[in-house]
Amino acid sequence: MCGIVGFIGAEEAAPILLDGLARLEYRGYDSAGLAVYSPEDGLKVVKAKGRLRVLSDIVEGGKSIRGAVGLGHTRWATHGEPSDVNAHPHVGMSGRVAVVHNGIIENFAQIKEFLESKGVRFVSQTDTEVVAQLLEYYYRGDIMEAVTKVLHRIEGAYALGILCADCPDQLIAARKDSPLILGCGDGFSFLASDVTAFLKYTREVCYLEDGEIAVLTREGIQVYSHPYLQPVEKERHHVDWEVSAAEKGGYEHFMAKEIMEQPKAFRDTVFPRIQNGRVALEELRLSASYLREIDKIYIIACGSSYHVGMVAKYILEKLLRKPVEVTLASEFRYCDPLVTHRTLCLVISQSGETIDTLAALREAKRLGGRILSIVNVVGSSIARESDDVLYTWAGPEIAVATTKAYSTQLAVIYLIALRFAELLDTIGAVEYAALVEELLTLPSKMERVLENREAIQYYASIYFNHESIFFIGRNIDYAIGLEGSLKLKEISYIHSEAYAAGELKHGTISLIQPGTLVVALASCVPLFDKLVSNVVEVKSRGADVLGLTVESRGEIFQKTVDHVITVPDTHPMLLPSLDVIPMQLFAYYVALMRGCDIDKPRNLAKSVTVE
Repeated sequence: MCGIVGFIGAEEAAPILLDGLARLEYRGYDSAGLAVYSPEDGLKVVKAKGRLRVLSDIVEGGKSIRGAVGLGHTRWATHGEPSDVNAHPHVGMSGRVAVVHNGIIENFAQIKEFLESKGVRFVSQTDTEVVAQLLEYYYRGDIMEAVTKVLHRIEGAYALGILCADCPDQLIAARKDSPLILGCGDGFSFLASDVTAFLKYTREVCYLEDGEIAVLTREGIQVYSHPYLQPVEKERHHVDWEVSAAEKGGYEHFMAKEIMEQPKAFRDTVFPRIQNGRVALEELRLSASYLREIDKIYIIACGSSYHVGMVAKYILEKLLRKPVEVTLASEFRYCDPLVTHRTLCLVISQSGETIDTLAALREAKRLGGRILSIVNVVGSSIARESDDVLYTWAGPEIAVATTKAYSTQLAVIYLIALRFAELLDTIGAVEYAALVEELLTLPSKMERVLENREAIQYYASIYFNHESIFFIGRNIDYAIGLEGSLKLKEISYIHSEAYAAGELKHGTISLIQPGTLVVALASCVPLFDKLVSNVVEVKSRGADVLGLTVESRGEIFQKTVDHVITVPDTHPMLLPSLDVIPMQLFAYYVALMRGCDIDKPRNLAKSVTVE
């Protein structure tokens, strides 16, 4: 997802915009640009392919581009290759209007053809330039009138920041299916795609909803509904987490920091919600009678959140005795889902803005399903559009490859499973008490796993030069293998696949040859012997095997595998919280040894807000 930041105030805008863009670098990008207005120089636009430092050097850290109002942008290429000319901001042919944009304008080709027939000359390959050119085409002295006409004409997803040289005392923002946040200050205003861009300057924010337009001035912000421009009263929210939470804090990478933060994030998410030995989810309004009536639970998510859903299926079906279906959000709308008023849809998203997940949520609601979401970002679109929401109190997660968000999503799944099982009376008092007690020990056991990171780093040093790695496991171990494989391929660029171990004979084993690395997960004790048999199979074909199991089975497993990583024993349903940490560390150290850009892996963005 691209990064947007806009500022209007009394100070020089360019240094502030560059600082904001630097805080959005984690989202991934391939070019960056600024548009700043001053009475002396007019509307000045500077853009550069490559990292933000290239742009910063060109403008001398912002000193060479003057003005107290402007827009900044970091772009991931979607339409047109990464280049200076395709970078944002884009301007109209006369240079009077500058636009930054996140999302995709689906009908840009038709609009471009129309404008070209009117003599408009395009210079870029992007869909965004269509917005700037169309604004100038409609502009007749009233920029808001032009904006409303453009919004009526364009189709797709967008978060827009607009600066017009004829009215430089304001910025205009608009959104549809792409997040945009407004920052309110004393004598200044911000717009941004993420609050981290301006948190250094203000903690007072409001969230722009779909179909709303905002006018930002030094005096304040006014929001209007589209298309009739009726004023909208916006509630302000105070952001209470510290700026330092979005900084590296002495670690080489955000990912390393966030891996190490997992015990604390787990405590913050779980401990306040356990009172007197019972799970207390006061945010939920789901009654026992409603839960008894539901015929199915749909879990809808993408990426790592989907892998949380895979773990959740095993846990929820075991504890609740209700059927659970896990569906990729990107496929949900197209599989004719069987959703009724008796279907509970559990939607999982770190950002709360994932476009496929948001679209799936809306489809589920349209079909009559009830939406319970698990998100990390308060006030995000998914949170606002859900019937119920449980927040993962993980704090900001900056690295593109998720770690602590995954762990806290798992934590919320445990809480939901226990609370629902209690309401449905599908769990005995002894088992309930044992699970709650063990849940409270997980952070300290996670810390024990992290203390073993030097051993995992050693194993990474042995295997980092492999170009194809396979993960195998059964039951919950298979679900964790999916996440371990994804982490590895995301940041190290090694081809990696995860398979249910019982499927080896159905094709996968043909890929095993001498020297192939197989990561075998065997912490599911009831299936330990079966997994050992699968390890013997791949070993007989010449595979090197790195094993993962619980401490009580470590010595036994060591006799079969080449190397073994152990995690503390715990309740089988809670093992994913411990198992995933060695997988994250292994991926991190492998990527580190391969010299990869760990926090900003190529071609990936933190929040996927285009379909």
